[in-house]
Amino acid sequence: MDSAGRLVVPKALRAELGITGPAELEVSARDGVIELAVADVPAHVEAQGERAVIVNDAPVRTLTVEDVRAAIDRMRR
Repeated sequence: MDSAGRLVVPKALRAELGITGPAELEVSARDGVIELAVADVPAHVEAQGERAVIVNDAPVRTLTVEDVRAAIDRMRR
């Protein structure tokens, strides 16, 4: 952490979490540990015909098969 309170997240960890470019993070403290989480993507509900659909307000990176497999592998550990 620098004197301005900024943290640098290592490139490998950013890549693993899918964080690209500037990103908004949620910061919380629990049991003396600082937790960082990628902020949820802003979205709104829109009527499409007779259905309600959640629409992202910001661009979202498309998940690849490899992304999904990696996430499943992380959850299994």
